[in-house]
Amino acid sequence: MKFPKLLQKGSTIGVCAPSSGVDDDLGHARMDNAHTKMRELGYKSIETPSVRNDAKFVSADAKTRAHEFMSLYENPDVAAIMPPWGGQFLMDMLPYLDFPRLTELPAKWICGYSDITGLTFPLTLCCNLATIHGSQFIDMGLLNVDKYDLTAFEAMSNKELIQGSSDSHVFYDDGLKTEKTLWKSLGNKENHAFEGRMIGGCMDVLCHLVGTKFAPVPGFLEKYKNDGFIWTLESNELWSGKIYRTLWQMRECGWFKHCNGILFGRPGNCSDEDDFPDDFNLLDALNSGLACLDIPVIYDADIGHTAPRIQIINGAYGKVEYHDGKAVVTQELRS
Repeated sequence: MKFPKLLQKGSTIGVCAPSSGVDDDLGHARMDNAHTKMRELGYKSIETPSVRNDAKFVSADAKTRAHEFMSLYENPDVAAIMPPWGGQFLMDMLPYLDFPRLTELPAKWICGYSDITGLTFPLTLCCNLATIHGSQFIDMGLLNVDKYDLTAFEAMSNKELIQGSSDSHVFYDDGLKTEKTLWKSLGNKENHAFEGRMIGGCMDVLCHLVGTKFAPVPGFLEKYKNDGFIWTLESNELWSGKIYRTLWQMRECGWFKHCNGILFGRPGNCSDEDDFPDDFNLLDALNSGLACLDIPVIYDADIGHTAPRIQIINGAYGKVEYHDGKAVVTQELRS
């Protein structure tokens, strides 16, 4: 596994928009705030030309987006790349990326979630490059940046990252509400401990990568089978039936071979379709899709669209210790 050099103070963070751009005044203000936050943290930051454009869900045409990403990756002054946020159609730029060139170049950190899974997941599998399923550049533009989002820079700056589950999280239900965080275990077991190579991302994106050349999962699993694997999955807009269908497809394609455990994040805007039975919910989807694997499955984890979110390093060696609703996730940059 290729790990980028550890991020140092004074390093440059490159911002490109491989999916949606940021085209409104509020978004521009948050982007400006994020650049200010970078300076406060001791980093430099630069943007590619299309970041503040957006039309039809993308910042630019597919070739332009690929070119802007490659320009940052090939720039020796750029140490890490953080898209502003996700979107919908990142996948259409993948055919225009030079994967052999990316494999040859010195590794750089790529950090983001949501549609950015369409970039981080293929880079880890196709280029053997560690990437981060974690916070995005615009997350740094809030007046009070969440400490869990700032952990993205710890992930890029240390050979070991230890993160604990949060105390509480915010969600929307006819208004903003706060709820105590409680990670849960499929089967209601109170204790679990498992370890392995970390891999995963947003299921809304992964479901469309299954079977393509950009998701060569069998080869990756074979390469690191002696380590075993921890799959980290989360969903934003998939309803429970689609989550089950996707888990079934991943399972039947052999994606969970050599898997030692699964972390499933709190869903973002998960809702059930009108034509799906009311009594088939997220827990039913997880049981239907994963219980037969007979491995630990922890859900409602701090991963993905419902903040706070921990940083998951695809390609790192991870250890999960779970006890009675709380967990500690340790990740090492182990080749």
